[in-house]
Amino acid sequence: MIEGNTAWILVSTALVLVMTLPGLALFYGGLVFSKNLISVLIQCFAVACLMSIAWFALGYSIAFTETGEFFGNLSKAFLSNVNLESEFAGLPETVFFMFQMTFAIITPALIVGAFVERAKFLAVLIFSFIWLIIVYAPITHWIWGGGWLSKMGVQDFAGGLVVHLNCGVAALVFAYLLGPRNSKKQLVPHSPPLAMIGTSMLWVGWFGFNGGSALAADANAGMAITVTHISAATAALVWMVIEWAKHGKPTLVGIATGCIAGLATITPASGFVGPLGALIIGTLAAIICYYMVGFVKNTLKIDDTLDVFAVHGVGGLLGTLLLAPLGSKLFGGLGHSEVTIIQQFNVQIIASFAVAIWSGLASFIILIILKNTIGIRVSTEEEEAGLDVSSHSESAYN
Repeated sequence: MIEGNTAWILVSTALVLVMTLPGLALFYGGLVFSKNLISVLIQCFAVACLMSIAWFALGYSIAFTETGEFFGNLSKAFLSNVNLESEFAGLPETVFFMFQMTFAIITPALIVGAFVERAKFLAVLIFSFIWLIIVYAPITHWIWGGGWLSKMGVQDFAGGLVVHLNCGVAALVFAYLLGPRNSKKQLVPHSPPLAMIGTSMLWVGWFGFNGGSALAADANAGMAITVTHISAATAALVWMVIEWAKHGKPTLVGIATGCIAGLATITPASGFVGPLGALIIGTLAAIICYYMVGFVKNTLKIDDTLDVFAVHGVGGLLGTLLLAPLGSKLFGGLGHSEVTIIQQFNVQIIASFAVAIWSGLASFIILIILKNTIGIRVSTEEEEAGLDVSSHSESAYN
């Protein structure tokens, strides 16, 4: 066990937690109407707290006990059998547990962007808790915990499948079952500066997200951070140029959204591609995610309010597939051990289908049950008044 590695993962853990609180909360909060800012902040905060307990109680054990193809066991529930001497992946196990907890926190929190301004707070909490246990933890086990996709040879360095495609599909299902917002007014972000501040925190935190996934303070972590930054900067600029060409003016929200698309898309590939690959990924992330935003809203007619599926779901899928060719030495990547690009690409496709199907199906079942019991949507009157007042009796701006 190397102390320098432990120190880096401790720092990375703090960086990834800051991605959610306050990074993601501020990013989402700045994009909604002012009457719903408090609701977004408390949803992110409460989800972070609840997921921490869910991960401690059951999630970690299901994900990281190597006993089954699809699920772990409960031998480490409530951190049973974990003490100061316990090690995992060359780290103190408590450090590894905490690092992975921050991923378990941000993944359900990302889904919040799909249902802002109209979802019941209680339904959000119950859905998030169940979803972490039966969707997130098993998929984590499949890919990172020694499960069936891991044995098949899938590559997902920091969560293109585990985090981004997973939450993106769940977000799309949630938005579809919830239905569109009642307001006929186009959603105009009430505070682009808040969104930009949140984006900046996410960008910095992503160095821990991707760089920390090396689980060591070494050259792999350094390269992961390098390609993460190149992809984010490239995607931000390309998104800005597309928006500028299409609408005549660049916007702060646009360049920030492009940055997030670049970050999400490089995530699965950040441990496998080189700088040239990151440049290509960032460019394609901006182009494809930009047009998927319009496709979801205008063609599918699904009100995924803050574009979780188009940015995270599509971005995560795109990066997962692109790492097969771009991870090869031809493009400056690390190369694929003992498999061809085509073989690796096939494995990536199988894994993507598996994650999307399980996340979509399980999310649909959870939400149908909630919809027919406690309900998942506030009343028209509550939505019109704004969730800050109607659900929390608070106001962000007095």
